[in-house]
Amino acid sequence: MDLSSEKIQRILSKYKFRDVAIEELQKINRVYPGMKPVTGTYTFSDSTQKDLLKLIGNVPVKYDGRSYNLPVQLWLLDSFPFTPPICLLRPTPNMVIREGKHVDARGRIYLPGLHNWDHPKSSVVGLLAEMISNFEEEPPLSSKSTGDSKDPHELLAFVSNLQVNEGGVRHHDQPLNKVSVIGGGDLGMASVMSILAKGRVDKLVFIDVAESSTKGGSVDLEIFNLPKVEVSKDLSASAGSRVVVVTANAWSNEQSYATVVQTNVDMYRGIIPGLARLSPNAVLLIASQPVDIMTHVAWRQSGLPPTRVIGAGCNLDTERLCRILDINLNTHKQAWVIGELSDNKVPVMSNIGVSSSQQPEMASGSGSAKPLLDRAFEMMKNRGQRSWSVGLSIADITYSILTDQRKTHSVSTLAQGWGGIGSEVFLSLPCILGTSGSTRLAGASLGQEEDSKLRDSVSSLSNLMAQLKM
Repeated sequence: MDLSSEKIQRILSKYKFRDVAIEELQKINRVYPGMKPVTGTYTFSDSTQKDLLKLIGNVPVKYDGRSYNLPVQLWLLDSFPFTPPICLLRPTPNMVIREGKHVDARGRIYLPGLHNWDHPKSSVVGLLAEMISNFEEEPPLSSKSTGDSKDPHELLAFVSNLQVNEGGVRHHDQPLNKVSVIGGGDLGMASVMSILAKGRVDKLVFIDVAESSTKGGSVDLEIFNLPKVEVSKDLSASAGSRVVVVTANAWSNEQSYATVVQTNVDMYRGIIPGLARLSPNAVLLIASQPVDIMTHVAWRQSGLPPTRVIGAGCNLDTERLCRILDINLNTHKQAWVIGELSDNKVPVMSNIGVSSSQQPEMASGSGSAKPLLDRAFEMMKNRGQRSWSVGLSIADITYSILTDQRKTHSVSTLAQGWGGIGSEVFLSLPCILGTSGSTRLAGASLGQEEDSKLRDSVSSLSNLMAQLKM
């Protein structure tokens, strides 16, 4: 494998584990010499871009006694090989993507090996072997057909043909609006009851995780047999969910805060990859604590796009702030609480009224709104984050996703690239929520005090993430 070009060397020099990455690339070349390294700019779902190395080539599969080559590309993130590649099909113009269990409508590939990635046990060589095995059972590409024929033996150069509509297939045994809540205890129960009360749910699955220290409620739900609610201890019951809410916590008696959080990370390692595999099109909504860290952990472990992994974050504080501004202070503008769910969170104002049909935008930091926001923030003190109130907030977020409401919530999301933030951290930011997940509002210049608090949070969250073992 030729890695000597100036472009490739320049990109590789920015990789965090350069020597290990090169060793992995050499292993790939020995087994799959047709996979060639090239450079490119990858655009993430939040519109941020990064220059990366990618492998392009064909994977050989056998179908119905014949051999075919499937064109693929594997984007290698700058933390490769300790994070899995982003795998995509490369269909030719006369091919269509066959959406299925392992491939979405855009050609992104989802496999258990990606969700359970754990280098050095996991490798691209093993991943390609898994890809071949799964694609031989369910070919992911088909030829464009001009007629009505859907004969699976109609092949185009590389693959078998099974015509699938662009929008994909809906399984008749899958409820239209299925939500799963993972984790018992007060918050899990509050979330279940609030989501049910909010409506628009065809089926709600409540799963009490054995490793969680927050238990309880599942037996009572089984006794009273609520409509639309299924109680289970098996994660597979969550399959096909549109929203997966995770409230589980696994607190330990360790003295160090990082060690206590690590206990939660270890529990997540056992559940998040499976949840993502079972519901690859779901939005993961995280409510475990500390929420910004655990949302970050869930994103890393799930392999899902950052737009589909969010945390409850400052949504509750935001709704309380808007209520105070509207009712108590007679100010009818949208506002949000942003940043880390800690003493460093800050209020910001929109530049349009709450009744406007325009997409809201954050107003630039200025002195005129600050006294009003500070007064409202002072009135919010001592309200706390009770289980029932957080449960109502979770139900509000879930409702916006299920109904594609396009409402702006302050939820924990990948903040990298927002407002000049260069670190990979999760913070609560205003996001438009819908069935496809979250879309961040554009950043705006903040006041000196607010900006300083956000920067402090970025630093502290980055430091804590560096101490955790994913």
